[in-house]
Amino acid sequence: MASKDKCSNDLGLTLGMLTLRIWLGFRAIQTGIEKFAGSKANSSVVDIDGVPNSYGLTKDGADKFYSFSEYHGVPVPLYDKFASEPLIPTWGLNLYDCILGPALIILGFTVLLGIAQRISLFAMGLLYTSLTFGLILIKQDAGIAWLGVHIIMVVMALALAKHNRFAVMKKW
Repeated sequence: MASKDKCSNDLGLTLGMLTLRIWLGFRAIQTGIEKFAGSKANSSVVDIDGVPNSYGLTKDGADKFYSFSEYHGVPVPLYDKFASEPLIPTWGLNLYDCILGPALIILGFTVLLGIAQRISLFAMGLLYTSLTFGLILIKQDAGIAWLGVHIIMVVMALALAKHNRFAVMKKW
């Protein structure tokens, strides 16, 4: 009977770890991809009963698209705030701006696929910690709290790493 309970407990922990991996992986991948997002304003004539109106009414909107030319690791308004902080050197901010998006995408895939799971999770935790440092400097308390939740999830995943049955390179 004890062996059966252990097996069902291990399955729950394994599924818990898999759920964390999926969430953390997709969250990082999507956040990294969004660093390449841009928008283009558009305007179209408003139809009335399926026919373009004769009053000159238009509807303004924006189309979202993804492009390498739109890449900003650190969004422009935040970049300007960080640039005015004396604790962040310009060369460090420029480097961070270049690598943040690709780092999120790469870490997201390594966590999602279970590649060197412990190292990947630890690196993800360090990345979120670095983001927290920046948000502390510009007093973005809501963002700090959200990143704190991410750190807790990474710690939970590291604690469950021994139950990670579906991983590539389980050793790390």
